[in-house]
Amino acid sequence: MCRASTLCCSAWQVVGIRDGFDGLLFPDRYKDGGLLTLSQAFLETVSASAAPLLGTASCSDPFHVRTIDAENQIEELDCSDELLNKIHEQNIAAVISVVGMQPLSILFKLQRKGLNSVCVPASVENDVAVTQLSFGSNSTLSCAVELLENARHAAQSSRRVGVVEVLGEHTGWLALQAGIAVGADAILIPEIPFDVQKVSAKLLKRSDAGRYGLVVVSEGARARQGNEQETAAVHRGSLKASLAPLATGVKSAHVINRQGLTAETVALEIQHLTDLKTYPLALGQLVKGGQPSAVDRQLGIGYGAAAVRAVQEERSGVVVSFQPPDLKFVPLAEAINKIRTVPLDSLFVQTARSLGISLGD
Repeated sequence: MCRASTLCCSAWQVVGIRDGFDGLLFPDRYKDGGLLTLSQAFLETVSASAAPLLGTASCSDPFHVRTIDAENQIEELDCSDELLNKIHEQNIAAVISVVGMQPLSILFKLQRKGLNSVCVPASVENDVAVTQLSFGSNSTLSCAVELLENARHAAQSSRRVGVVEVLGEHTGWLALQAGIAVGADAILIPEIPFDVQKVSAKLLKRSDAGRYGLVVVSEGARARQGNEQETAAVHRGSLKASLAPLATGVKSAHVINRQGLTAETVALEIQHLTDLKTYPLALGQLVKGGQPSAVDRQLGIGYGAAAVRAVQEERSGVVVSFQPPDLKFVPLAEAINKIRTVPLDSLFVQTARSLGISLGD
């Protein structure tokens, strides 16, 4: 965020807003206030691997702010005008936001109401449609590969088939790239509906050779229509129990937190079809805990420099887009309501097939 009477680099003062826009809307929540001055001297003392200074905006939406009314009931308020007034009061001339796919829509609505904004795409799943590489995705990939290697060793030592779920509700980039890197036997992604019988046949061949396989599953992977009876039954059972807890004896936590459900379901089906013991595991948020990779450190600097250039050139309502070898500016309107999915003819899909990795089809 840049404070200045005019957008001249030499006159800028840079401040950070804690937890998205919460630092402005609810400054009393923070011991040192909701804004943090990001001077050059201060940043030189901060390690690139340190804990996030500003927090996260993953649950912050100024158009839908939950509050408790006088009757102790939860209600949602539109605080967007209040936010824009506070931005004006703080003399903030432009906002640079590092955001994922969903928050881009929030920034688009704020920009239409007058916010001067530039967005940097950040996504561990690399699902922002207008860029080839989102900030944070490479670090997540590196961490996922390391954890998958550990999961493989754990499965082999216990003589089981490892079925590991990774983030990717709508796209399979993380599962596909990490699975190729560790030499998985099967990779299941949302873009390619899978037939669990074909996956099981692949694993049986490996077990006949005295080895135990590894299946990497995106959390959004789904069975091919006509071969999903057991998968659908498990999902329906969990949903029914959640909507009506007395209807079945199945616990209902999956509706609130679905992490691990896909791995558990696939592992159960493989075990039924093959009699091989399976080892379901969900990496979940653990993949976000690794150190920033060299690629992300360089990409972050490039994105940041481009965002500053956009502010200096008085561009507003744009997303910095990495289109190798260039960093370009794309209107926010072209970035929202889209998902970057894995093309069926992707180089990574072709590579997986050439290595003999089953994609379940």
